[in-house]
Amino acid sequence: MRIPFTQVDAFADAAFGGNPAAVMPLSRWPDDATLLKIAQENNLSETAFLVPIEGGVADFELRWFTPGTEVALCGHATLASGHVVLSSDTNRAAVRFATRQAGVLEVARDGAAYAMALPAWAPTPQEMPGVVAALGVTAEAVLFHDKGYVVVVVADEAAVRDCTPDMRALAAQGPYVVIVTAPGEATDVVSRVFVPAFAVDEDPVTGSAHAVLTPYWTQRLGRDRFSAFQASARGGRLRCTLDGDRVVLGGACVTVIEGTFLLP
Repeated sequence: MRIPFTQVDAFADAAFGGNPAAVMPLSRWPDDATLLKIAQENNLSETAFLVPIEGGVADFELRWFTPGTEVALCGHATLASGHVVLSSDTNRAAVRFATRQAGVLEVARDGAAYAMALPAWAPTPQEMPGVVAALGVTAEAVLFHDKGYVVVVVADEAAVRDCTPDMRALAAQGPYVVIVTAPGEATDVVSRVFVPAFAVDEDPVTGSAHAVLTPYWTQRLGRDRFSAFQASARGGRLRCTLDGDRVVLGGACVTVIEGTFLLP
């Protein structure tokens, strides 16, 4: 089987920034073990798989796999998938994806970039001392969303950048997406995201994390939108807006590889 393969740097204005994702359109679903093996072969934080839907509320069914597992929501690979579909059909203004755990997601053109609508997953306070200890930070607040997202709020951007987690200890806490966040210096909000339980120690730019961060920070900042920077080694900038029960993230994409995956 010959599968089209596109690697996209999402939430990036130029190549080698943002978060890379593989986007692979399929005519039908192979078994889950094969999807995981493909993701492991790609060895990126996420591989997105698309299968077209005839009729209904969406254009494609979308699933995401890390090298370790299938995930409930991946923002950057959704943005990358929208970029691939919209780049191949210049007459299309938007594309909608049906997902198994996050509902219907949309990516629309927004000038030279894109606007992506995700569910707003508001976290609530919860004590998680093992996570905080594994991060090695002083937490001002800890919040949790039952999709597996932990938000640890620290004092300032320096504390976010200086965070050096014990990855083995952090992975042992459970299958969590762990977000360390604070007020930013050049942007309103800064964060980093650690997911060692999913075979990705630090994710470069995480759209789904901002589906959790946006409800928290809009309430704290007292406004419905803010600028954000994820301070990984690659780094990425996002525009975050709370619109009812949706979080709208703005960002650009750059295609860096196009080719064919040969599946035996």
